Amino acid sequence: MGPRGTEVVSRGSLPYNPAGVVEEGAVPELPEVETVVRDLRPHLTGRRITSIESGRKALRKPWKKRWNADLLGQTIRSVERRGKWIVCRLDGDRRLVFHLGMTGQLTVADAGAERESHTHLIFGLEGLRQLRFRDYRRFGSATVYESPAALEQFFARARLGPEPFGLDATYWRSQLARTARSLKAVLLDQRVVAGVGNIYADETLFQARLHPKVVGRDLDATSADRLRRAVATVLNRAIARRGSTIRNYVGGEGLTGSYQREFRVYGRTGEPCPRCGAPIECLRVAGRATHFCPQCQPARG
Repeated sequence: MGPRGTEVVSRGSLPYNPAGVVEEGAVPELPEVETVVRDLRPHLTGRRITSIESGRKALRKPWKKRWNADLLGQTIRSVERRGKWIVCRLDGDRRLVFHLGMTGQLTVADAGAERESHTHLIFGLEGLRQLRFRDYRRFGSATVYESPAALEQFFARARLGPEPFGLDATYWRSQLARTARSLKAVLLDQRVVAGVGNIYADETLFQARLHPKVVGRDLDATSADRLRRAVATVLNRAIARRGSTIRNYVGGEGLTGSYQREFRVYGRTGEPCPRCGAPIECLRVAGRATHFCPQCQPARG
């Protein structure tokens, strides 16, 4: 937390799309959301909600007035991430769940701090603090679920896949073996693995030395395992750098990410490959601009 009166900001620019893929170059993906959660957790955990204000303009999902009574007096017990959702666990098993949409910002500020325009939800907290949700494009959402089961039902309806860390090898191989889609499309599909978007799909395929247009069912077991490990490696590396700041993303402490300085292929069309020096190329795969090294990631067949 910065000095008193300064804001703890969480920003993002990802279209809400629970079972699909993200727009080109959009963040936050998993590393950015994880950074936001880690930054906000110490400032929200153990705080009681003392008041709630909602704006006149609705977010992607309208805030329901009955949720005010449900949340008042509740204490935030934990702040976690599932895929690209931020999940606050409250008393009585309720869950307050945020999605940042394209321009959503979660801010913890002093109650007397000036309110920015497009602030749609304000949760008063003990200690004269406020959790503010700002979103000028209003594609984000804040939703209350009455129980863990209700939230899990939502994720099940969205067919949200497993987290990319500790992915079961048998599951991963079976997902690849049954599809005629490209590896890029598989990585972008939130039903297969949660949290990966365009940026980290490109970086993962480079890490695994696999061409983005290779078909999933054509991958042998060794290559499939290499790709599975690459997903976790790249995401962990990005989390350690606080994610990637391409446009307006900052983490919960108001700090920008730095992983964009370490991109191997993403956004580097025509620049030399950091491994072999060949020019990075860009194709459109799975409807997305896709960056790769033609020498380190040779096409097959």
